[in-house]
Amino acid sequence: MVYFALGALWYAPPLFGNAWMKAAGIVMPEGQRPGPAIYFAPLIADFVAVIATTMLARATGSDTLGEGLVLGLVVGVGFALTMTGVEATFGNRPKPSTWFLINGAYNLLGLVIAAVIVAVWT
Repeated sequence: MVYFALGALWYAPPLFGNAWMKAAGIVMPEGQRPGPAIYFAPLIADFVAVIATTMLARATGSDTLGEGLVLGLVVGVGFALTMTGVEATFGNRPKPSTWFLINGAYNLLGLVIAAVIVAVWT
C-alpha cells in the first residue's frame, strides 16, 4: 500500500522521524528500535482511509487525475488536517505545531496520492 509505504519513509529518522519524536515527546533509548507490532495500527488505519477514499471516489464518479487530486485534497484537508489539528491542540505535546506539520503533511500527501491512484485505476 502506497500510503503506508510513504509513512515508512516519512517517519524514518533521516527524514522526519527524529523531529516527529522530539515534537511528540517520545524518547527512544540509544540503539533500541520499536517492535514490529507498532506498525500494525498505522497499517490498518491507512487501509481503512484508502477504502473510505475509494468509496468516495466511486460515489462521486471521480475517475480522472484532476478529480483524484480534488478528492484527495478534500479528504486530506477536510478530514485529516482538521482531525490532526484538533489532536495537536489538545494532545499535550512538547512541540504541537511541529507535530501537526509533520503528521498533517504526511496524511494530506498520502490521501492525495491514494485518491489519484484510486480515481485513475478503478
